[in-house]
Parts: sequence; structure tokens; C-alpha cells
Amino acid sequence: MKDLIPKESLMNKILLIRGKKVMLDSDLAQLYGVETKQLKRAVRRNIDRFPTDFMFELTRDEYNSLRSQIGTLKRGEHSKYLPFAFNEQGIAMLSSVLNSERAIKVNITIMRAFVKLRELLKTNEELNKKLEEIEKKYDKQFKIVFQVLQQLMEKPVKKRKKIGFKRAVEA
Repeated sequence: MKDLIPKESLMNKILLIRGKKVMLDSDLAQLYGVETKQLKRAVRRNIDRFPTDFMFELTRDEYNSLRSQIGTLKRGEHSKYLPFAFNEQGIAMLSSVLNSERAIKVNITIMRAFVKLRELLKTNEELNKKLEEIEKKYDKQFKIVFQVLQQLMEKPVKKRKKIGFKRAVEA
């Protein structure tokens, strides 16, 4: 199963939508080896198993924003219906709805990816806390070092050049 789903590609399929880490129905269907419409049909037949904190349907604006991030989509490859987004609990519930051996194995792999993602985020938070503690302790001695570290951790802001014509100054 590890060869079937590379960890890197699985981690890339986990998106942040509405402040939640989710996977889209089309990505899950591909992993489970079923068509997206089959997955959606199974979910709709068992909708009681998927409360809004397990799964939600994207709004038109969210979908359009997602499409613009992905880039140009080829005609006929993507559904005209709004996709479902499943969080970790919703994905776990899918294994009971798509009761197949492959669905169970894929779910185990996906659960491990979510756990790994949580561990990575926790490590980053711990690093930030430690840095703040050290900064407080040695603030005066290493002020410049901490400023540089802080700048490296923040996203760089690119300065834009002004566009347009400049008027000639009359003498």
C-alpha cells in the first residue's frame, strides 16, 4: 500500500478550507479506486453518518478559488457539481460506507498522513515557543540575532516598483 500511495502526494491532497484540514471527494475517489459520482452516491445514501463537522460541500466561491489555485482545468475532467470536503473523521467514516478492503487500507494510510501533519505542526509550534523563551532570556545580548531569526520566520514582503510615466521636471 505504501507504494500505491506516496506520502508526498497524499500530503499535497490535504487542503486547508474554512480553517480545517480536509480532502476533496475527487481525490478520495481516486485513492479508493472508484468514480467520484460513486463516492458521492454512497455518501448521500448514508448522509446521517456525515454531519457538518465531518463533511461539508464547498460553496461556489470556494470552488472557484480552489480552481484558480490549481490552474486551468481541462474540459470534461472535473465535475460540474460542487465537491464535498471531508475532514479526518469524515474520511474515517468513508471506510464504513465504502466497505471494501482497498477502502480500509487507504483509510489507514490517510489517517497516518493526518497524524504526521499534526506532528509537524506541533513541532513548529514548540520551536516558536522555545525561540520566544530564549529571546526573553537573552534579549539584550542577542537582539540582532533574534531580529534576523524573526525576519527569516516571517514571510518576505516584496517591494513593487511603481508603474507608469514620470513627468519631466521643468527648469
